Amino acid sequence: MKRGRLRVLLGAAPGVGKTYEMLEEGRRLAGEGRDVVVAIVETHGRAATAAQIEGLEVMPRRIVEHRGVELTELDLDGVLARRPEIALVDELAHTNAPGSPHDKRWKDVEALRDAGIDVITTVNVQHIESLNGVVEQITGIPQRETVPDAVVRGADQIEVVDLAPQSLRDRLSSGLVYPAERIDAALSNYFRLGNLTALRELALLWLADEVDSALKTYRAEHGIEGTWQARERVVVALTGGPEGETLLRRGARIAARSAGGELLAVHVSSQDGLRTSSPAALAQQRALVESLGGTYHQVVGDDIPRALVEFARSVNASQLVIGVSRRGRLAAALTGPGIGATVIRESGDIDVHIVTHAAAGGRFALPRVRGGALSIKRRVLGFVTALVGGPLLSVVLSTFRSEESITSDVLFYQLLVVVVALIGGIWPALFAAVLSGLTLDFLFVEPLYNVTISDPLHALALALYVVIAILVSFIVDQAARAARVARRAAAESELLATVAGSVLRGESAIPALVTRTREALGLAGVRLATADGTTIATDGEPVRGDDFVTMDIGRGPDGEPRGRLELHGTLGARERRLLDAIAAQLAAALEHTDLTATARAADALAEADQVRSALLSAVSHDLRRPLAAALAAIGGLRAAGDQLSPADRRELLETADESLSTLAQLVTDLLDVSRVQAGVLAVSLSPVDAAGAVLAALDELDLGPDDVELGLDPDLPALTADPVLLQRVLVNVLANARRHSPDGARVLVTTSRLGQSAEIRIVDRGPGVSAERQEDMFAPFQRLGDVDNTTGLGLGLALSRGFTEGMGGALTPENTPGGGLTMVISLPLADTPAPIPTRSERA
Repeated sequence: MKRGRLRVLLGAAPGVGKTYEMLEEGRRLAGEGRDVVVAIVETHGRAATAAQIEGLEVMPRRIVEHRGVELTELDLDGVLARRPEIALVDELAHTNAPGSPHDKRWKDVEALRDAGIDVITTVNVQHIESLNGVVEQITGIPQRETVPDAVVRGADQIEVVDLAPQSLRDRLSSGLVYPAERIDAALSNYFRLGNLTALRELALLWLADEVDSALKTYRAEHGIEGTWQARERVVVALTGGPEGETLLRRGARIAARSAGGELLAVHVSSQDGLRTSSPAALAQQRALVESLGGTYHQVVGDDIPRALVEFARSVNASQLVIGVSRRGRLAAALTGPGIGATVIRESGDIDVHIVTHAAAGGRFALPRVRGGALSIKRRVLGFVTALVGGPLLSVVLSTFRSEESITSDVLFYQLLVVVVALIGGIWPALFAAVLSGLTLDFLFVEPLYNVTISDPLHALALALYVVIAILVSFIVDQAARAARVARRAAAESELLATVAGSVLRGESAIPALVTRTREALGLAGVRLATADGTTIATDGEPVRGDDFVTMDIGRGPDGEPRGRLELHGTLGARERRLLDAIAAQLAAALEHTDLTATARAADALAEADQVRSALLSAVSHDLRRPLAAALAAIGGLRAAGDQLSPADRRELLETADESLSTLAQLVTDLLDVSRVQAGVLAVSLSPVDAAGAVLAALDELDLGPDDVELGLDPDLPALTADPVLLQRVLVNVLANARRHSPDGARVLVTTSRLGQSAEIRIVDRGPGVSAERQEDMFAPFQRLGDVDNTTGLGLGLALSRGFTEGMGGALTPENTPGGGLTMVISLPLADTPAPIPTRSERA
């Protein structure tokens, strides 16, 4: 049976019109004669959406009873029995009620597709699993209902239903998305213009990446190696030289010429990971490319042109930007075509831009010799020079031979031996010396064309050839070895500087050290773990099998290693010595981490000590007044005895009662704030009705319709809270709002739902609090300038925030439009399924 197709309508936020678009498409398909049914759809009371259902067959919902509440869900069995050609399924991320065939609606959709039914569905970008954390950072609201990326990516068609952020806010303000009582809370929280803009960009970029991934898959499956310039991708090659900034800015301008252009910077390091570039320059250029909106990459390869072209092809680049060679004309003439010419020859259909810069065509410098001293390549070149140079020299000298030229002939052959020694070392030089001596004897010494050594001086000359070759070769070898050691030392110093630079750039020290170690040494993977095997940081491929080297990192106070470094790959003796320096830095970083944790603990202790000091100050000041009043009243009653009149006795008893009540309340607040600061607040969470908690707080404060205006959401599900603590929070915040409200102005209390949270907003029209002082309100023993010490210890808001956070919520202040202060109490919704879907699911 052919599997059904899946079409996903993706939206950046609730209210952009996904459900409307789905129903409109269903009506169009039905008009073409296709068998379309509405499996399940949520209109959320929107008249325009409900109107689109007319004329479509709607499948009955399955009723599920859970904890005394009747819930309606998609009737999967009914849809399978009906077997339509196309099913419209709203809210792909929805969590089904307990007792359903599947716990998630996307699993229902998969079952429909397995039965050969095509499905059109809707989902918001915040419900895609890989983007869930990013959306929470943007909106501050966690999303508990997610869809695996593989489900959405497996769709046959993904379409973004787009709406400009301001247009969505206008729709919300007009009441086309939520009821009137929820509009203000929505506009000031989830539906902020910045939030909507970021979510819209996230949805569009996710779809663009999905399209790009599909393109790469298609090219790989069909063996297409050439680049398809569906999107302008500009790769800038960085050498670590001073020209990097010029190249990056030019590449950024090229990328900006087309919509959706991407900028990628790449640096090629040698196979052993040790570079000759400036780490400081690379660090600055990396920061520059990130500030330009691009990405920085580093690849390993000794053949720089090939590595650049292969990287450009791997990312499907359309442009490659390189700099003009810094070599002068003489250096270019001696060493042949440079990297630029090779890149152009191998680039194929990738456009190559060679950009001039201030460092182009610099002063002459001897070409760097790559590899070790007297490499095989150099020795072969020495032999080739001897074999080619000897015959050519013989031909030239034979042409101009005379009886007086024997001295110059000997010197020319001696020069050839020195040149071969400089190029190839001792063995090519010895070969050239013997060959030159024999050739000189054969062509220029009587009798000609015969190799005879009749004169001892001739044998001495041949020996001198050999000795000179050995001496010159020895000097060349020592110089080459010294140069190699110097390059190695410079490269190792550069590595350590690069590691330090990674930390100074703000990167986390331990991950940066691990990453740079793998890159520098060209290893497949590096892992830093604790002594018990817990991973601290890792980079590259996972370390598997026995093909890795381990070394202990540092020692803790108990003498045990602080960590263990595992390196997947082969290391030489020099690399192991270099690792000792890296291990020392890792040990210091681990020790710093431990010290930081200790310092945090010490800070907590210092903070607790500060609170204790404040408590003692409060006890000595604020508790003295009610205690003194109570003692005075009781003392007066005892001293006067029966001589007091009933009115005086009643006044003294009332004074004592009021003072003792105030004293009890102050002591309770002190104990509560001590528990909050110590982190031992006892919380008993249970489902709580927000409206009931608000009314109970109003009753306790004896506030009526003349004092408070209510805007409570009757459909708000129960929230998770401690009933006693929640009432204390509401009483404190309401009392504070009422105290600062002007005469005749009522405090507004509203409840609403935002994602998986419930919000209780308490709005006053008082003088408000400036943004820079809003956090000061929550510090213990603060009254923000109040001089009336009879108002208490200044613990109300500190306790309220502590209680709210102890219940898993948040208490945040906002400025009231038009003046005043709004306190927002956010608490998570109870796990009990509600009869309506979450607002974050609505489309």
